[in-house]
Amino acid sequence: MNLVSSVQQIALEHPGKIAYHFMGKDTTYGEFQQSVERFANALKSLGIEKGDHVAFLLGNSPHFIISLYATMHIGATAIPINPIYSPDEISYIVKNSDAKAIIALDLLLPLVEKAVDVFTTVENYIICETQPDIAEKLAALPETLKSKVKPFTLLLTSSSPDILPVEVSPDDTAIILYTSGTTGQPKGAMLTYNNMYSNARDVANYLNFNTNDRVVATLPVFHVFALTVVVNAPLLMGATILIVPRFNPEEVFTMIREQKATIFAGVPTMYNFLYQFPKGKAEDFSTIRSAISGGSSLPVTLLHNFEEKFKVRMSEGYGLSEASPVTCFNPIDRDRKAGSIGTNIVNVENKVVNELGEEAPDGEVGELIVRGPNVMKGYYKMPEETENTIRDGWLYTGDLARRDEEGYFYIVDRKKDMIIVGGYNVYPREVEEVLYSHPGIIEAAVVGIPDQNFGESVLAFVVKKDESLSEEELHEYCLQKIAKYKVPQKFEFLEELPKNTTGKILRRSLKLQIV
Repeated sequence: MNLVSSVQQIALEHPGKIAYHFMGKDTTYGEFQQSVERFANALKSLGIEKGDHVAFLLGNSPHFIISLYATMHIGATAIPINPIYSPDEISYIVKNSDAKAIIALDLLLPLVEKAVDVFTTVENYIICETQPDIAEKLAALPETLKSKVKPFTLLLTSSSPDILPVEVSPDDTAIILYTSGTTGQPKGAMLTYNNMYSNARDVANYLNFNTNDRVVATLPVFHVFALTVVVNAPLLMGATILIVPRFNPEEVFTMIREQKATIFAGVPTMYNFLYQFPKGKAEDFSTIRSAISGGSSLPVTLLHNFEEKFKVRMSEGYGLSEASPVTCFNPIDRDRKAGSIGTNIVNVENKVVNELGEEAPDGEVGELIVRGPNVMKGYYKMPEETENTIRDGWLYTGDLARRDEEGYFYIVDRKKDMIIVGGYNVYPREVEEVLYSHPGIIEAAVVGIPDQNFGESVLAFVVKKDESLSEEELHEYCLQKIAKYKVPQKFEFLEELPKNTTGKILRRSLKLQIV
């Protein structure tokens, strides 16, 4: 079994079941499967074959889901790219991935026009029409470009829905996800058909997804967290995806109320915005049985505040692109522990090791390593990076963690983000938890800066809700909560913190602001 065959089976057995809801319209599994097969035929007619690479420059829409399943249907490899990346970032990924075709939003047509001579491997540009005047713009293209550009809708409607899935091996590459990385150029994590299927299946089972669930998809679907938890896992269970084009608290609350959503998944920043939204109230989440958090560490204060305000249980988990992504989650059927990423999901093993690769005793901090059917087969065209990251079947995550005696794991911080003050280790998350507990703070992030006496010292970036809040007050507050060497020596007040499209706070961008 894989994702394609599983969804195909649901479409055969329950063709009238709603697969997704988008912009006021329901689409059944039968209709979805027909679109997948039509588009798969269209891709084949354009010369896309098993093993070819297809890049996506798409956001949260049916275009993405249809394109993903159609690409896998013919045994090709999908390359999801963040559509708001800069032209240079997009160019690097398209060229590095050897993409043979690009499926892009019509809003990105100017980029396609500029890139035709750059993306030498790309033979076809499929444009997804959302603008009313796109037909005129396509008609006005130069003849040399017009032959390469194809409208998505025309391809879909003019193709036959009669095509069997191409037979693939479990180890064939289904998706290459480019990780942002902390240094250097992005690396393409090669995720196999078995990686994606097993993780979607195991997440769905661990979190008790069922066919009656209605899952809000406001996380960016080109990111691995959304791809598995709010796209593949629901489809695998015959559930319904409620597609929200972009995150907006009011739109999210409206979707939950009107569509009686049962599961919401988001990153901590989203939960913070929902919590801070003035009109938000408990009734807005009354149908939600499970609120899932991932992508970055969830501040404990935010977890308790959100649960109290919206009367919903939150479950924090952990994952990374190289693991498809989920490795841990707080269990649904027993205690969840605030501040913890939970326990091993089924079929996946996590372990904390010291610098020699030996398992660390419970309670000790070490590097988190992972193994299971979800672990990537390697980085595309980067054998040395692959060897450094996967050793003896274990994926070395680069995250510092500890495990308690009951098997719950706690992320302490990124190995590369740790600050060393006078020989003492300072984990940014610990300091950020203290700052989040202050009632006058909306958001906070901590980085290390050079210090001539202690090697490094702590700098905190803060978004405050109370204008009168001062550095002195925060300094004193922190002194009461943590050891003196962990207390920020300086506070910078900002209007907002820089974030990526998934809502993760970008510490690297903050470091660039340091003078």
